[in-house]
Amino acid sequence: MKRWLCAVLAAMLLGCCAALAEEEYSGPDYQINADGEAVVDDVTLTGLQTPDDNARVFYEIFVGSFSDSDGDGIGDLRGIISRMDYLNDGDPFSGVSLGVEGIWLTPIFASPTYHKYDVTDFYRVDPAFGTEEDLKELISLCHSRDVKIILDLPINHTATDNRWFRNFVNAHLMHNPHNSYYNFFNWLGEGEQAAAGKHYAKAMGTGMDLRYEANFSDSMPEPDFDQPLVRETFLNVALHYLELGVDGFRFDAAKYIYYGDNQKSAEFWDWYVGELKKAKPDLYAVAEVWDGDGVIDRYVPIMNCFNFTASQVSGIIAETAQAGNVNRFTAYIQRTAERLQALRQDAMNVLFISNHDMDRAVGYLPMTSGRMAVAANLYLLSPGSPFIYYGEEIGLRGSRGAANTDANRRLAMLWGDGDTVSDPEGATLAKNKQTPYSVSDLKRMSTSLLNHYKKLLMIRKANPEIARGDYHALTLEGTKMGGFVSTWNGSSVLVLHNTTMKPLTLDLSEAALAQYTRIVGAPGIGRAILEGTVLTLEAQTSAVLREEGR
Repeated sequence: MKRWLCAVLAAMLLGCCAALAEEEYSGPDYQINADGEAVVDDVTLTGLQTPDDNARVFYEIFVGSFSDSDGDGIGDLRGIISRMDYLNDGDPFSGVSLGVEGIWLTPIFASPTYHKYDVTDFYRVDPAFGTEEDLKELISLCHSRDVKIILDLPINHTATDNRWFRNFVNAHLMHNPHNSYYNFFNWLGEGEQAAAGKHYAKAMGTGMDLRYEANFSDSMPEPDFDQPLVRETFLNVALHYLELGVDGFRFDAAKYIYYGDNQKSAEFWDWYVGELKKAKPDLYAVAEVWDGDGVIDRYVPIMNCFNFTASQVSGIIAETAQAGNVNRFTAYIQRTAERLQALRQDAMNVLFISNHDMDRAVGYLPMTSGRMAVAANLYLLSPGSPFIYYGEEIGLRGSRGAANTDANRRLAMLWGDGDTVSDPEGATLAKNKQTPYSVSDLKRMSTSLLNHYKKLLMIRKANPEIARGDYHALTLEGTKMGGFVSTWNGSSVLVLHNTTMKPLTLDLSEAALAQYTRIVGAPGIGRAILEGTVLTLEAQTSAVLREEGR
């Protein structure tokens, strides 16, 4: 049976030209062992019948940069449909698809910009992306493969071309305060001054001194969520898409609903999410609260929030992946779980390395150093609902750079099969973005980063305790090896990580872990070797162990 483990670091992470020439990898073999378990390479698939809950691995797709179905250079919904076999082919044994369990689509609504965060019509799919029928087909396809789909819902602001804003301006032009749209957006009356930190733009071409709140951009006016009509309007938008079948939402700029007032913003979301859960009790809701834990914790009692503290170059994931002490990382994960669950019993940690607003992780976690793969081990083999940013799994590059534009963080996915998707408007890094290989190249290299991600997701799915169990960080003295035990439904799993460049050993009996006698997964560049009770983890390698017969 082929193996995914390789002792050569460069071959593991990049797959060199020689590696590609040596083998044409079409995916792992699998067989059924004596215990009736499926084994894919060295991953024992013991727990594939996991519950239909929200402890899933999601994949963020910046729609316009992902896959183009009609040759216009812009990614679209049919492009995503055509890539479902890449994302999840519906066969947990295949090892061919990435195996993600959820998809986050950045805004798909009608908008004048490439990024679509300034919406002109929330009830219309942007024509560049397709139609509502395409969206329905994608939802149906996802659900047929047990993949949840969430939409990015940017209700904190609209576009100035939005009809609600036009109605607002017209109501002021007519000096008609009785018009229902007169107070739809925040505005300053004559002689009023903007509160400190807030920005107001002037409605141009009206002949009036009408100034509306626009903290993100003059082209993004901000609704007044004290108005019942505003609340009803945006609630109906979300309910419309729940009726179409989406599983939930990512709420953009959640802390800015009431700019500078987290208490009022949290109170709004408490009402809003509560109303949505009346329609869909298992709603997947995750908020962008880009701030420290103290602010994030105001929103956790309502819904899950992305863990910004652990992300980016300064976060604990990247720090630990660079040969850091795993014991510090696992202690942090446990503290975070305890903090979140004290605020809401079913709260989940939502880990990620980077997203569409951040420089891509491969810029500070080079594949050639092994750190990108190690970082993936750390956060994907952690509890909760982690998010992968599209292209992360192939080492796609992208940073703001000297041009200082987020378009450089949202470059076109590299498929290598003739896909015509192009870089977004304003991108300047096209000549420097190229990873050594495309998806087409990497999927044929048994030791590529792409196949490493596939393996990680199989391990996570095969061991449901990792995502949803009772997490206990280990305290291992005198070693940078670290890990945790997670127990769920009476079954436990042991996960250990070595993020260093040298082999590390651990006597499981001395750590009171001798009952874990089976290695059921070993993602990394080296091997996990268990001799008696002594476990050796080679450089930049992790291990998942179970008890005999469990």
